[in-house]
Amino acid sequence: MSKGCQTQGPLSELEKAIDVIIDVFHQYSRREGDKDTLTRKELKLLIEKQLANYLKHVKNQVSIDQIFKDLDNNKDQQLSFGEVMLLIIRVTVATHEHLHFCEDHQQQHQHQHQHQHNH
Repeated sequence: MSKGCQTQGPLSELEKAIDVIIDVFHQYSRREGDKDTLTRKELKLLIEKQLANYLKHVKNQVSIDQIFKDLDNNKDQQLSFGEVMLLIIRVTVATHEHLHFCEDHQQQHQHQHQHQHNH
């Protein structure tokens, strides 16, 4: 690694998370075709192995094809890192919203439970 590529100090949690995203992308992008893009097959594998819990609804090839088509902005039949990041962003935002929904739902349930005991 050249000096310009070395980090200055210990990585923060967010920096580590960014590195993990890049590493995971490369684990799948290097399987076939261009080494820095994902094919449909590589995307399917990445979703199945890395996003199984957050994308439970994506089971069939039609869904994979639709996701691929939505992400493939330049229509070159492969997904660049930037295009895959759109999926990561969408999943992250949806997960964030879902966590808040669950927290709110749990708090409402606890409040109702407390209210019942107070009467």
